[in-house]
Amino acid sequence: MSPLPKVYVLGDSISIHYGPFLQQHLRGVMDYARKVGEDEARLNLDEPAGANGGDSMRILTFLEAKSRAGGIDADVILVNCGLHDIRTNPQTGAKQITPEHYAENLRAIIATVATMPPKLVWIRSTAFDEAVHNSRGVGFHRHLTDLEAYNAIADAIMRGAEVPVIDLHGFTLNLGPDLYCDHAHFHESIREKQAAYIAGWLQAYTQQNHKPC
Repeated sequence: MSPLPKVYVLGDSISIHYGPFLQQHLRGVMDYARKVGEDEARLNLDEPAGANGGDSMRILTFLEAKSRAGGIDADVILVNCGLHDIRTNPQTGAKQITPEHYAENLRAIIATVATMPPKLVWIRSTAFDEAVHNSRGVGFHRHLTDLEAYNAIADAIMRGAEVPVIDLHGFTLNLGPDLYCDHAHFHESIREKQAAYIAGWLQAYTQQNHKPC
C-alpha cells in the first residue's frame, strides 16, 4: 500500500479554526500537519504567534527558514496571507504591508516553495464584518476594499505562476448572512463547511497529481 499524500497548512487564524475539521475530513485520505503552536496562537488571534502565520513577510521568513533547514515534508502546502497585510493605521492610513510589498512577498513565497518538495496551493483570504471590526478600538482597522484589492493581486500572481487557487473567499460568502462569531472569525458550522470544501478540493487534486511510490 502506498503512503498517504501529505498536506501542510500555513495560514492565519482562519486556518487555525478550520484546521481540526480539515484534519477530520482528510482522515484516511491525506496526512495533515501545520505550523506548530496552536495554543500560543489562540491566546490572541489578532496578533500572530505560534501557528498563526501572520502577514506575507512572516510567511516568507518562515518558509525561507524551512528551506534552509531542509524543506517541508509534504506533497501539498496550503498557503494564505492577506488579512494581516491589510491592517491599516486609522490615523495615517498606512498598511502593515503595502500592495507593492505584498506582491513582492508572494513572488518570493512562490520561488521559495519551489525549492522544497511540496506543491504550492494558494487560498484566497476571507471577508470580515468591517463595521464590527473597526469599532473594537484595537489600534488598527481593516477595509473590505483592501481585501478585494489584495486578493486581486494574489489572483494575478498565482495565475501567472500557474499556482492552483482555492476560492475560500467566494465559497464562504455563499454560505449565507450569519457567518461571524466576532469581527472576522466564523461560527463552528461555517468552519466545518470551509474544511469540507477544502478537503474535497484536495482529494480531487491529489487524485490527479499524486503518484504512488
